[in-house]
Amino acid sequence: IAVSDNVTIDLTPLQKIGTVNIREDYSIERSNSFGLFIGRNEGEVKDLVITQYFTIPTELKLAVEKRFANDKAPQITHIAKTYDEMKVEVSLSTFSQRKNPPKTVRLLLREIAQKEQTALKLVLNKKLEFIKNNAKATAYAIWKDLSGPDKELLFRLAKTRFLSPVDPITLTIKNQIYHIDFIKEDVRFPFAPSEDYLMGIDGAGRDVFARILYGMRTSITFGLILVVCSMAIGIFSGSIQGYYGGAIDITCQRLIEIWSALPFLYIMILMGSIYGRSFILLLFCYGLFNWIGISYYIRAEFLRLRKQTFVEAAVCTGISSHKIIFKHILPNAMVPVITFFPFSLVGAIGALTALDYLGFGLPPPTPSWGELLFQAQQYRWAWWLILYPSLSLFIVMLLCVFIGEGIRNAYDPKKFTRIE
Repeated sequence: IAVSDNVTIDLTPLQKIGTVNIREDYSIERSNSFGLFIGRNEGEVKDLVITQYFTIPTELKLAVEKRFANDKAPQITHIAKTYDEMKVEVSLSTFSQRKNPPKTVRLLLREIAQKEQTALKLVLNKKLEFIKNNAKATAYAIWKDLSGPDKELLFRLAKTRFLSPVDPITLTIKNQIYHIDFIKEDVRFPFAPSEDYLMGIDGAGRDVFARILYGMRTSITFGLILVVCSMAIGIFSGSIQGYYGGAIDITCQRLIEIWSALPFLYIMILMGSIYGRSFILLLFCYGLFNWIGISYYIRAEFLRLRKQTFVEAAVCTGISSHKIIFKHILPNAMVPVITFFPFSLVGAIGALTALDYLGFGLPPPTPSWGELLFQAQQYRWAWWLILYPSLSLFIVMLLCVFIGEGIRNAYDPKKFTRIE
């Protein structure tokens, strides 16, 4: 996998926030990060007069006077300006009367950015040389303002980042606080789509495109085998019930109702815990229940066709029941089987995907769409594990539905009985 072998030093300016406790004459008693607003060290700001550096609105001055007078006052926020035109939001918290008037009042200062703070980037190669084409002049100007020890610190952390991750740091450069992060494109799985791997790589380092293709083969193979086997069982069961009717039909119907009431998922979990997950076991367990639906349609067709003239003629000629069922009635009762085949295939593919997603499907490392979607739940930032398997599943199921609709329209009796 081709990735960039450079380290990017990402410098993001942070909003200046500080507090200052002032006396009645607006001199500073104590402060926290106030020096950033006026370009001084924090130890130099005590006893300075704040009005020499800020233009304070009249409303804010009145609010300060109320607090020194020990009068109740609400919370207030106003915009002040430094003499170098920096806008600062100055806030006073709600004040309640006390036994004695306060000696100081605390102001909360918050810088108002003139424009959106954008990160500045410096790109270093393995020789710790700057790649100038990838950085703005502003970033180099900030780099020049750094002290020697700070530059050595950044170089050392950048060198470490080539080998292992590095925690971000915070530095103050010319009265501006910067959040500094060291970014390098690492090969980690899952990996995003690239020129070599158009659909990305999954959590185990496997090509998602190949997994989707093999997963489609697995899903269609499973669906075809399951539908063919379940329809064969359903046709046999429905034909016996529909042809003989009476006590045989009623008995089989009651047994089928009992059988269909069994919880498929619990049986699947139980069988998987005993014998282990496998393709054959999944086919067997799912096939035990998937034939019930088609047996109802075949039974209804046989109940309708057994009273037809051609069936009565076959009975009169002495043809055996076996031949009447499979050579005379069944070919005329295949319309629902052919019609429902694509829809049953869609259901089988969807069921396999759902079982794999829940962890009750095929054993790893069998390629499966459901297994890819399960990985997408673990790595929610890996959008390619959500998009491509879901899109593949949607397209295959949609095409099968279109095929089923076409077959259904072709066998629609109303289309040929309508008088035009």
